[in-house]
Amino acid sequence: MLDKTYTPADIEAKWYEHWESTGAFECGKRKDAEPYVIVMPPPNVTGNLHMGHALDNSLQDALVRFERLRGKDVLWQPGTDHAGIATQMVVERQMDAEGSNVSRQDMGREAFIERVWKWKAESGGAITTQLRRLGASCDWSREAFTMDEPRSKAVLKKFVQLYKEGLLYKDQRLVNWDPKLKTAISDLEVEQKEVDGHFWHFNYPIAEEEGRFIEIATTRPETMLGDTAVAVHPEDERFKDLIGKHVKLPLVGRLIRIVGDEHADPEQGTGALKVTPAHDFNDFEIGKRHDLEMINIFDRDAAVNENAPEKYQGMDRFEARKAIVADMDAAGFLVKVVPHRHMVPYGDRGGVVIEPWLTEQWYVDAATLAAPAIEAVETGKTNFIPKNWEKTYFEWMRNIQPWCVSRQLWWGHRIPAWYAADGSVFVEETEEAAYEAARAKLGEGVELTQDPDVLDTWFSSAMWPYSTLGWPEDTATVKKYYPNSTLITGFDIIFFWVARMMMSGIHFMADPENPEEIRVPFKNVYIHALVRDEHGAKMSKSKGNVIDPLEFIEKYGADALRFTLIAMEAQGRDIKLSEKRVEGYRNFATKLWNAARFCEMNEIAGSDSAEAPDATLAVNKWIIGEVAKTTAAITQAFDAFRFNDSADAIYHFTWGTFCDWYVELIKPVFWGDDEAAKAETRKVAGWVLDQILVLLHPFMPFITEELWHATKADRPYDLIHAAWPVVDEASATAGEDVNWLIRFIGEIRSTRAEMNVPAGAKATALVVGASEGTKARLTEFQDMLCRLARLEKAEAVDAADSKGAAQLVVDEATVYLPLADLMDLDAEKARLEKNLEKLSKEAGALKGRLGNEKFVAKAPAHVVAEAREQLVDLEAQAEKVKAALARL
Repeated sequence: MLDKTYTPADIEAKWYEHWESTGAFECGKRKDAEPYVIVMPPPNVTGNLHMGHALDNSLQDALVRFERLRGKDVLWQPGTDHAGIATQMVVERQMDAEGSNVSRQDMGREAFIERVWKWKAESGGAITTQLRRLGASCDWSREAFTMDEPRSKAVLKKFVQLYKEGLLYKDQRLVNWDPKLKTAISDLEVEQKEVDGHFWHFNYPIAEEEGRFIEIATTRPETMLGDTAVAVHPEDERFKDLIGKHVKLPLVGRLIRIVGDEHADPEQGTGALKVTPAHDFNDFEIGKRHDLEMINIFDRDAAVNENAPEKYQGMDRFEARKAIVADMDAAGFLVKVVPHRHMVPYGDRGGVVIEPWLTEQWYVDAATLAAPAIEAVETGKTNFIPKNWEKTYFEWMRNIQPWCVSRQLWWGHRIPAWYAADGSVFVEETEEAAYEAARAKLGEGVELTQDPDVLDTWFSSAMWPYSTLGWPEDTATVKKYYPNSTLITGFDIIFFWVARMMMSGIHFMADPENPEEIRVPFKNVYIHALVRDEHGAKMSKSKGNVIDPLEFIEKYGADALRFTLIAMEAQGRDIKLSEKRVEGYRNFATKLWNAARFCEMNEIAGSDSAEAPDATLAVNKWIIGEVAKTTAAITQAFDAFRFNDSADAIYHFTWGTFCDWYVELIKPVFWGDDEAAKAETRKVAGWVLDQILVLLHPFMPFITEELWHATKADRPYDLIHAAWPVVDEASATAGEDVNWLIRFIGEIRSTRAEMNVPAGAKATALVVGASEGTKARLTEFQDMLCRLARLEKAEAVDAADSKGAAQLVVDEATVYLPLADLMDLDAEKARLEKNLEKLSKEAGALKGRLGNEKFVAKAPAHVVAEAREQLVDLEAQAEKVKAALARL
């Protein structure tokens, strides 16, 4: 017996524990079935579930539950990322909080790593528990961690192979250096912040022409100590004659060249650029083009080092800035200081300004690896959905730079490189192998020191589609489940993860029998939207608009949150998430619950057959046909990754077609005495409810599994193992009579609502121009028309008086609804005209705002978008009022 009230908390934990304990998510049980594989983007082991995770995993879960119902051998591979910087910081903060005054350096590397593993065992991975609350049906028996033993073995294999192929090497290049954490970081870990700063304009004296200067402008005066050139555009008439000459660098005295380079923009600043190749990414490229000296003037703490004049050595970079500006002013080289608001890079973990820093690091030859990965997308072996994201992928891949893969951390995969005293380097998978190679080259007694750095976390997660399957071992799992079927992820990691998985997968998973053939890691890459707040603003802690998915799950249930996110996931459009939408889909779940209770009260039970029962009643034929149409619509939408369309189809079928229409249309059957009609309707209604539960299961797994068992106690299997409905083309065309009935009733209901007809008032519907088919339907459905449209009767006539009657069109016929005796038409007309005037006035005001260029340019984007949406809504309302007036 179903409880009167639907309470998500009572069922969600119960069913998830049941599924997991019975191995419902595990792959490999359908031996001969087609595999369907998705890898979960591994969340950081330090992380907690945020709304982006909730969206990403709701979409993945909907897709894998759909494919599981279609009979495929589904592997949804879960796991977490070791998150080098984040995890190391968490543990160091934990140590600080203990007040022991023992630092990481005091502990030593081995003891600290042991401490991190202990933290991981006790506190890491909270997000996997939270994903279970969301309903993620991944194969937890295969859960992986980027630093577990199999993945670590794979990482070492990959590093050594790339090195020996000449695709991984050491080089001196610029990196994003975090002076607080004292490590290189990736672009993803750099946050650009707009700050108020200055342009300092300095005169640099021309060495060959006494008394002549070239004016430069800089936002970072401290870097001038490392200048090795001044660049001007080769076509800039102001400076053409200076190209090839030199300036004497103030405060330093070094002669530096004036070079012609197209990067210098004549319209930007003074048109002359100071070039500091060791401390600016653009300058680094200029330096390479002109073979400039690269002078590093900062140490790892971003303090001035021994390569600068002694006066500034040891100064912090910002302290040095003040001293240099003062000295340039005193020497007469400061021209002016101009306020300037500009973007400055900050480390998202350390929170300090990032320093472009010239240092020796390990690099991967990304350009070589990118070539086949570009070709794979160009030739359609891998498809981006929506397709416009291919452009983003190509722009980055075609301009790719060497990938810095070393980090100056302790937590991570330690680089398998060992150094001898003479500088020889030995790159092997184990220390024993390195010593064996060293002894072969340098003789017995050689001493080796391992590289202290660790690998960038993206190096290991780039291997996720195949390392999780057991590579480098040639396992049956690798053979069966690689390549993956689909990847679902956010746009922000196309560069950092998607592109690197493409490069890594194509390179390491080539078919040994056909190595020239590009073998991609996945066929489809679905890039999902960004979840914003209800006003369209990006969520951030600083704005205070972050929505915690766990709070919504507590309040409305996981099913409601999942359905909201999936229903709002339209390709190419961000999600404006409001609590009202989640509450609305919680009401949808309640509506389904109450429909199941109606079935229970009318002795309607779940079906014993996946095939539709035989039906003779029009209403039953109709609902079977609607199931077929809905199944086809949802299937096609899933196959095309139109998640919102799939959710929309099951929502409208469940709420509108089944709960509102079918339940109302079959009530008279149960009020009557025709036992055969009752028996047929019970069979059909039970079967339809089963199909709803199957079709809705990918979106709302918990309530559907509960109702699956509640509506039939002796089910031989759980809903998660049921079969996706098969579309019966013949059924899909049935039921046109009932669709006409619904259109007829719907038009009359809309007209009554628009014209404010009293609820208890009953009119006679006069149908003019009715075909023979319509006349037959009027007779067949007379009782239903009168009951559901609140009519005295509905009859076909040759003509009708239009005075005082609302007119509406249903198919070929015109329906006259005499209302003069049921309501005050003049009062209603006055009400509608007043409403139209109000709507027109509000719409006019909005048009004025949107026509104001200053408002559109300066107002926040979400405010402008809201105004446009309000205008569309007001205009739609006005059209409805005009239609109602026309009917009067």
